[in-house]
Amino acid sequence: MFNKILIANRGEIALRIIRACHELRIKTVAVYSTVDKFSLHVRFADEAICIGPGSSSESYLNIPRIIAAGEITNADAIHPGYGFLAESADFSRICQENGFAFIGPSPEIINAMGDKAQAKESMSNAGVSVIPGSDGLLSSPSEALKLAEEVVYPVMLKATAGGGGKGMRMVENRDEMEKLYTAAQTEAITSFGNGDLYLEKFIENPRHIEIQIIGDAHGNVAHLGERECSIQRRHQKLVEESPSAVVDGELRKRMGDAAIHGAKKIGYIGVGTMEFILDKKKEFFFMEMNTRIQVEHTVTEMVTGADLIKQQIRMYAGEKYPAYLDTVQLRGHSIECRINAEDPDKNFIPSPGTITSFHMPGGKGVRVDTHSYAGYEIPTHYDSMIGKLIVQASNRDRAINRMQRALEECIIEGPKTTIPFHEAIMRDKEFKKGNFDTSFLETFEYSPNGTIEKVAEDREQR
Repeated sequence: MFNKILIANRGEIALRIIRACHELRIKTVAVYSTVDKFSLHVRFADEAICIGPGSSSESYLNIPRIIAAGEITNADAIHPGYGFLAESADFSRICQENGFAFIGPSPEIINAMGDKAQAKESMSNAGVSVIPGSDGLLSSPSEALKLAEEVVYPVMLKATAGGGGKGMRMVENRDEMEKLYTAAQTEAITSFGNGDLYLEKFIENPRHIEIQIIGDAHGNVAHLGERECSIQRRHQKLVEESPSAVVDGELRKRMGDAAIHGAKKIGYIGVGTMEFILDKKKEFFFMEMNTRIQVEHTVTEMVTGADLIKQQIRMYAGEKYPAYLDTVQLRGHSIECRINAEDPDKNFIPSPGTITSFHMPGGKGVRVDTHSYAGYEIPTHYDSMIGKLIVQASNRDRAINRMQRALEECIIEGPKTTIPFHEAIMRDKEFKKGNFDTSFLETFEYSPNGTIEKVAEDREQR
């Protein structure tokens, strides 16, 4: 087991990792930018090193400074969390070259799964169902035109290095192809420095289902059920839950077996997530693999009892995963709401500033993961997430009721937050019935009185 782990991240995930390390009796090192000096992850780590100013490129993305911090503090491992350098093959390789264990996959696996076209090809070769489309990268708009005629419109152009909806365009007919191809490629170059695109059949109104996997260095892989992540806005997840309201035991087994098979084929170690889309006929297709801990890992922890961060650390320390994971049963239902410093009344513009009053809910089945507190200054440099509110109950209806109660107890004054937005979702009749997909919030018009009736009307018309 490791003696000291440096956490190359910030905010709630850094604090989450610190807590897991301390329960494993592992010393921790926090790195921070100047604007994060008073964040709780800095306070609760055993040691803390400032690695630069607020700009991510000069701090949390600055590999030489992170490596230097590890050397100064004699850390023997580095945990990247999620975001920033978590899926950087270069960072994984540089950590290893400098004598640090990287608590994440090898550079080869990160590259193989980070390139979405290559990942799709790898999963297809492993016998996992993939969305019909190009076998690899597109060479030109003319190739995309030819393939689209075979696949049948509408189709999706996607950046192979993409994420968060960047470098994606839906093409409904051949007349749009050249213009949208150029637009997707330009956005991909701007966002990722890589303009390579691939093409997929557009699956209408799918559900976004992901399978949590865990693998050890001895060739064993298990899955810990699914998470439903269909409540999204601009391809950003807002509400996650486990289990899904539409996945039964038979479908869960099929999806879990596919995820395990795919992970074994690439020799995956650690925690990871296989993401699938589920169509109206309940056929599922591989979409991508995230080779890191997910923001929404908490709902899986709540329904399985597993500590995914601890297991992640243990897997990279060479331990065999515990046998109970092979037969884990999902207990009850869990929901997570991401609480962001954004103003839903003004198209969700960021709302940074000082939190003047801060009270988080408690009680049975309520969990809060946050690095914020009264007096904390939300910086403008990073993601706007203040924290995550997670609940668990014996079934989905009770979990929704518990989340409603917990949201009502939240007090965050100073910045505007997405709490009223989440309250509106929890009240929605269609959400309560489990009648939603990834298009659920496309026509969401949040009003000051916290209603979403217009969306309900649009859904009925569709």
